Amino acid sequence: MDFYKGVICNTCFSVFSWTEENGSYGCTRVLLADCSTRMRSIVSFYFCYLLCLCLGIACVVFVSIWNSQWRGGFAWDGSALQFNWHPVLMVTGLVVLYGNGAVLYRIPLTWGQNKLPWKLLHAGVMLLALLCSILGLCAVFDFHHTNSTPNLYSLHSWIGICTTALFTTQWVMGLAGFLLPCSPMSFRKLLKPAHVWMGGCILILSIVSCISGINEKLFFALKGTTNGTVPYGNLPPEALVANSLGVLIVAFGLVVLKILSNQKWQRPEPRSEDLGYSPLLQDDS
Repeated sequence: MDFYKGVICNTCFSVFSWTEENGSYGCTRVLLADCSTRMRSIVSFYFCYLLCLCLGIACVVFVSIWNSQWRGGFAWDGSALQFNWHPVLMVTGLVVLYGNGAVLYRIPLTWGQNKLPWKLLHAGVMLLALLCSILGLCAVFDFHHTNSTPNLYSLHSWIGICTTALFTTQWVMGLAGFLLPCSPMSFRKLLKPAHVWMGGCILILSIVSCISGINEKLFFALKGTTNGTVPYGNLPPEALVANSLGVLIVAFGLVVLKILSNQKWQRPEPRSEDLGYSPLLQDDS
């Protein structure tokens, strides 16, 4: 008598139904064809993922070079050098770490494994991103306070503070819904679609906040008449580097959104027999 058992193919990480007949396992031609299709999809994924990693590194390098070479470096003394931490920390945390943390579940090598370590890694990367963002806000608020500069008067600051607040809410709700043992399965099922949708929205808002902040900083710094700099309109080297940073941030965000929106790259759903609630310290596929 034949029976079926759900397994994950070691080649393409697809969930197949295998049949046992006369003591041997066999896979149908349809499943083999599907395996080949999945392999092509996985190769495409890793190309996009490698591009995501390279663009993220480039973003951090460009924002660091910009603020170290043209803005004078870094300090924590209330001066303009303290402000320079703001763009570095916000780009690193709110964009690069956040984007890489968002795509962790899409990595095929994580499929079929205990989901708990990846959930903890996802939460840890997002927490690090959140801490960088909060520290970046502390840097700019302390700089404004020291120099008697108004806070939260520009569109950039409004978007940035709202994005950080949404990110904080998202992380707390994710912790409560997906990691705490007392969280009921019904709440988790209700929260998951909103968690995924809000994650994409926060990434878009982060990109908008960062590129508007780059443009605002260049308008303030490259006046050309009062501070001895070349006007922004003449596109000096500093403007080229900062504008390139903005392009890299947008490109990084588009690649991340491509990974998140591709249905073929989503982690396979657990089988019906695995849908029962399991506490924090057990496997939750």
